[in-house]
Amino acid sequence: MSGRPHAMVVALTGGVAAGKSAVARRFEALGVPVHDADVAAREVVAPGSDGLAAVVAVFGRDALDKSGQLDRATMRRRVFADPAARGTLEAIIHPRVRAWLRERVAAENAPYCLLAIPLLAENIAQYRWVDRVLLVDVPESVQLDRLIARDGTDKALALRMIGQQASRAERLALADDVIENSGDEGALDGAVADLHQRYLELAKSRT
Repeated sequence: MSGRPHAMVVALTGGVAAGKSAVARRFEALGVPVHDADVAAREVVAPGSDGLAAVVAVFGRDALDKSGQLDRATMRRRVFADPAARGTLEAIIHPRVRAWLRERVAAENAPYCLLAIPLLAENIAQYRWVDRVLLVDVPESVQLDRLIARDGTDKALALRMIGQQASRAERLALADDVIENSGDEGALDGAVADLHQRYLELAKSRT
């Protein structure tokens, strides 16, 4: 897709376990289309896809589970232990994810839509076409506690996962809007409602 999307595009991002999904659900409840890079990442390596074929060509049949789908747990362990492998996997998946997201934005008729992109800061050069960046922000200590509680992740792996993402400062530097999410999830309701009205106004001013 070339040129300016019809819908205003807000990229929703945040570090692992910051609460992006909770924010996205609230926007969806208000009727806002949300296109998720994590969903895209699954679809572009679905069985029969050229993306999955490319992964197998590089990483071998061990990348698949018994049903012929990408074995995500195995691949996660491999790439977090090997930065070169991670880069190789991302080079296969990320361009396909970006194409998937742009196709969906191109089809939007809503005033604005959200793109949920966890690794936005790490790949911002490829997303300069979005209109705004909305960051769900929490301290790293909160990320660590949530990862351990949510996923049963051991502390060492949780720290590696956080450390391999962009820093909190890097994400904050990119953000046009910030939702602080260290406290009770219910506090997100008002923050999302306020931003929704602001985004509708901004989208209207573009027309």
